[in-house]
Amino acid sequence: MTNLFKKTAFTLAATLLSTSLYAADNVSKVVAADDIEWGYLNPLRGVLSPGAADLWGDRTTDTATGMLVRFNKGFESPPHIHNITYRGIVIDGLMHNDDPTAEKMWMPTGSFWTQPAGEDHTTAANGESNLIYLEIDAGPYLVRPSEEHFDNGERPLNLHRDNIVWLNSSDLADINVEGVQATYVWGSTSAMGGSMVKLPAGFKGELKTEASEFRAVVISGEVSYQSAEQKSIALSPGSYVESKGAFTHLVENKGENEVTIYIRTNAKYQVN
Repeated sequence: MTNLFKKTAFTLAATLLSTSLYAADNVSKVVAADDIEWGYLNPLRGVLSPGAADLWGDRTTDTATGMLVRFNKGFESPPHIHNITYRGIVIDGLMHNDDPTAEKMWMPTGSFWTQPAGEDHTTAANGESNLIYLEIDAGPYLVRPSEEHFDNGERPLNLHRDNIVWLNSSDLADINVEGVQATYVWGSTSAMGGSMVKLPAGFKGELKTEASEFRAVVISGEVSYQSAEQKSIALSPGSYVESKGAFTHLVENKGENEVTIYIRTNAKYQVN
């Protein structure tokens, strides 16, 4: 074997090895809204079903999952129940989710609700386009007839955007940038829980985490995002970011309006 051939072979092997190690070391994932592959929430109903796309997990198996669901204007489901509890956040449009006899309360972008397992309800959409982020802690996500309703001890919550209480950076030890706001919508601040943060126009900073599970979904506005594993990319509503372990997410709001991001994590995080 010639020296040139040996050198070329060594270089190629080193390149392949370093690429493999780099890929194995990746602890983050980014999914831009434009790259999401859509299916149906209930494939058996085809086009009559809302569109759906898993951002993480698998809604058809016994695992936690976060998904996007989109509805046509005028959609209204028949009364039904689910086998598991879910949470919803409105990304676009106007959504209603309540008992079958309840008067419509249309929830706009940034509103939050929980739907307990076994609770009879209907879901309706009234925007020109309607999109939500839906999250479950266990699956599979199934629809059952109202006759099978049961009480699992939980109670539903409809939190209209105008009723959300936001805390300022001065109120929060882990928010270190003036103008950033946060609110906690479920769970715990030191164990698994969900929160939303608002990043003002002109924000340029970082979300730092050491959580074994950190998942973020853009709810409104657009951010420029990058990290040690991701070149700069624009993330619009519905885009998704995750990481495991110590990680820094670099975020910039170049727009004129604030950006809202939902975060599910099992540990505290910092905004710097």
